[in-house]
Amino acid sequence: METRTKEHAQKTTVKKVTVSGAEAVIKCLLEEGVDLLYGYPGGAIMPVYDELFKYQDKLHHVLTRHEQGATHAAQGYARATGKVGVAMATSGPGATNLVTGIADAQIDSTPMVCITGQVAEHLLGSDAFQETDIVGISAPVTKWNYQITRAEEIPEIIAKAFYIARSGRPGPVLIDITKNAQFEQFDFEYKPCKSVRSYKPVPTLDKKKVKEAATLINQAQKPMVIWGQGVVLGEAEKEFKRFIEKAGIPSASTLLGLSALPTKHPLHVGMVGMHGNYGPNKLTNECDVLIAVGMRFDDRVTGDLSRYATQAKVVHFEIDPAEIDKNVKTTVAVLGDAKESLKEILPHIAEKSHIDWLQKFRNFDATEFDRVIQKDLYPTKEGLTMGEVIKEINTASKGEAIVVTDVGQHQMIACRYAEFNQTKSNITSGGLGTMGFALPAAIGAKMGVPNREVVAVIGDGGYQMTIQELGTILQIKAAVKIVVLNNEFLGMVRQWQQLFFDKRYASTEMTNPDFVQIAKGYHIPAKRVTKREELEGAVKEMMQSKEAYFLEVCVEKEDNVFPMIPTGSSVSDVRLS
Repeated sequence: METRTKEHAQKTTVKKVTVSGAEAVIKCLLEEGVDLLYGYPGGAIMPVYDELFKYQDKLHHVLTRHEQGATHAAQGYARATGKVGVAMATSGPGATNLVTGIADAQIDSTPMVCITGQVAEHLLGSDAFQETDIVGISAPVTKWNYQITRAEEIPEIIAKAFYIARSGRPGPVLIDITKNAQFEQFDFEYKPCKSVRSYKPVPTLDKKKVKEAATLINQAQKPMVIWGQGVVLGEAEKEFKRFIEKAGIPSASTLLGLSALPTKHPLHVGMVGMHGNYGPNKLTNECDVLIAVGMRFDDRVTGDLSRYATQAKVVHFEIDPAEIDKNVKTTVAVLGDAKESLKEILPHIAEKSHIDWLQKFRNFDATEFDRVIQKDLYPTKEGLTMGEVIKEINTASKGEAIVVTDVGQHQMIACRYAEFNQTKSNITSGGLGTMGFALPAAIGAKMGVPNREVVAVIGDGGYQMTIQELGTILQIKAAVKIVVLNNEFLGMVRQWQQLFFDKRYASTEMTNPDFVQIAKGYHIPAKRVTKREELEGAVKEMMQSKEAYFLEVCVEKEDNVFPMIPTGSSVSDVRLS
């Protein structure tokens, strides 16, 4: 994984030395500041692994138990650190097993470089053993990809890969290297990539547009901000906080934007989207100016586009021109890096406080508390709720933990109720919704920031998709805290079946194994909680552990997640029950 600054890498040039293509790959990674990568060896990538063995004192390789686990671990590392994650695999099934993680990284804008081995150049197209066209397969889900067939291409292409992955709107890049190129000898020289012809990662900021945006914001009587992960990716958290505080604007987060602003900030009014908070969803259709910062207006946020914020003028701060007017028509688009754009607009923003408007959000909060939150966090029924588990984690972690979530009901509950005091604390699979994401992603996050507690909150369904990564935890001794909220269902699918398919629970009820015994088989301390009086002590014990810990909490089987906006409905149609 990338550990040195971009500036350092750009100043570094390696003198020419004759090496094999395989050794050149390792040297390139080292020159990009990589000291940690995830992967799984195989025939077509074996020459690189042989060189990696020689450099193991400088470049640490983590053997995951599945190639998909390698990509998710690299994602977790990247999301927790802001650096480029690296994953490596062989050809054929090894390469295709990376595709889900690559697609996840693409839609969630995660910087990642994947390196795959490939059959020798003369065998390409011959259906050789473990040959697949991974460049063709991955083209729709990568920011860029390339197949190297000559060793001399390796330094330039890998330098370009890291530059593209980390610059502008980040994303995954795949480099496929034929086996002959790994064996060939050549004079190695490394030059970091500083630009790519026709690729402009950061648009030039139009100061006229900035002033137009400021005028709209200053004139607004009921302004509302929705921010996304672009604030985190652009390292614009401080600028964003100054901006909303000066303007006094109620601000809501997308799922991926969570943790850019502390949860308890007085202008933080919650999360928007299908299972977001009642107030910001309702009031999206009442604000007069909607300010979007680093978010893409995806369908889970907007609901029915024909009924989304039609009354509002829209100001969109965005780095990717493709997102402007893609889903929601903007009044003023400010193209550029979020940090630079917010710095530029701040002097033009009038100091205001929208007290009455903010109070309207708080009134909705009170309604939501009475009808949803109290039931989730302070239940009176016998069965445990997912919400009260998250509440206990908040108490034990004091809001300082990185919370990594999988996909489903537990994800929505955790993201709704987890407290975040630091940025880069919310790691989840947003756009692709990849079950199995959390366990390997938590491993990567913990290795990226070992001084922080990392808690993986997972459903019993998603957990079993990558449960084999407990073997990775055993081998590298990553002190990840694993919480499985077990309702013996594919919970989110079951909720939809209950609400929209007349309770026909088709293929969603699960017969689960003994998760505690499985964890103990991997020498991970483990406990199962079935009663409320056991929960607080078990969570404390988990959080105080200096090693990995597994906690299974058996929760209500048929609890639902509310608020909820039914598919195809307006954000105004958000339901509380």
